[in-house]
Amino acid sequence: MSAYTPAERDAVLSLAGIFSLRMVGLFMILPVFAVYGAGLDGATPLLIGLAVGAYGLAQLCLQIPFGLLADRHDRRLLIMIGLLLFVAGGLVAAASSSIWGVIAGRFLQGAGAISAVVMALLSDLVREENRTKAMATVGMSIGVSFALAFVAGPLLADAFGLGGLFLSTAVMGLAALLLCAWRVPRVRQPQRQLPPHYGAHLLGMLRHPELMRLNAGIFSLHLVMTACFVALPPLLVAAGLPASRHGWLYLPVMLLAFVALVPAVIVAEKHRRMREVYLAAILLLALAMLALAAAHQGLGALVASVALFFFAFNLLEALLPSLVSKTSPAGGKGTAMGIYSTSQFLGAFLGGVVGGALQGLHGVTLLFLALAGLVLAWMAVAGRMAQPAYLHSVALRLEAGAPDEVLLEGLRVLPGVEELTVLPDDEIIYLKVDKARWQEDALRQWPVKIISA
Repeated sequence: MSAYTPAERDAVLSLAGIFSLRMVGLFMILPVFAVYGAGLDGATPLLIGLAVGAYGLAQLCLQIPFGLLADRHDRRLLIMIGLLLFVAGGLVAAASSSIWGVIAGRFLQGAGAISAVVMALLSDLVREENRTKAMATVGMSIGVSFALAFVAGPLLADAFGLGGLFLSTAVMGLAALLLCAWRVPRVRQPQRQLPPHYGAHLLGMLRHPELMRLNAGIFSLHLVMTACFVALPPLLVAAGLPASRHGWLYLPVMLLAFVALVPAVIVAEKHRRMREVYLAAILLLALAMLALAAAHQGLGALVASVALFFFAFNLLEALLPSLVSKTSPAGGKGTAMGIYSTSQFLGAFLGGVVGGALQGLHGVTLLFLALAGLVLAWMAVAGRMAQPAYLHSVALRLEAGAPDEVLLEGLRVLPGVEELTVLPDDEIIYLKVDKARWQEDALRQWPVKIISA
């Protein structure tokens, strides 16, 4: 891994900030809605559950459409549209006194399904050798958001009520929108020849064998995560940690897990051991499930098991999207990320159902053993994956004027060039190249200068 360029640093921090602001707004609802939502007109336990799940349902339905659009249209603009939907949904929910209005607002918030678009744009803006580090930063921002939201949500709901809580989510969405407009670099990405119809493009991504393995991985990871958080809060309370203090446990554990994963990310990227680190992280996740099954009755053992879980989870959250971006064919990142995000939300949805059912029928020990079995099955599938390709980034500065289509097409078809991205504001072109076929001399016929290689 190398140091970020100024443009890369802006991209990583701004996109991580957008993710974080959205996620804090979403997660703040979780610890309080079952209590405060009961006071809404027409509220029943079923409708309260529907209101909580409406966001995920919309995300599940719209991640792939947003991803397909991201392969053909301006990714930055799509992010801004998604954030506008998120803000509008927060305002609808804040103004509603009935459960149905809140359901509509939550669904509208989820309709801004931009996770795949953000990850695709991040992969455009960050060089190959820094991509896993960038994905880890975004993953960490989500984890910290989770802990902060569980601290802030009850405080805001107590001070301002449910309407004020939803209004704060709209404010955070607006802040993310402004951050996107002011700090996220503009990108122009000339398109490779894509299938003429969205359906053919989608089918090709769905059938890609390596992407199928990674989609199964994110499905399993989020099924395990959601199922764990069905069982963990009551276990922590029973072990002597009040619910009001859970956020103060998650926050330092997440921070420690982030520090611990830095060496693993360095090994994965710098030493090109991505496959080995990925498989080791899956094994650690299985061990965390076994530890929770064996030692869930004491607070100390629970905290240690939760720390191991968060380390494995954060590492996999960093590696998986990086692997998808490395594996997906050029011109197909948005669609690949859309399928990936859909698999993630489907896993989260089923995790809640499976976790609740197994815990209710057979108790937490069997639940964690079943999750350990699922993770080991995932490891068997992942064991057949190939070592991902390691491309090299070459940054070019234009010697005069804006890049025209003749220049861009000429660069794109040079031997070894796998991807081409333009940063028009900085007058920089990024090439991702296969060093085995790449020849720098081929650039002499074009008005560009290598600034890093």
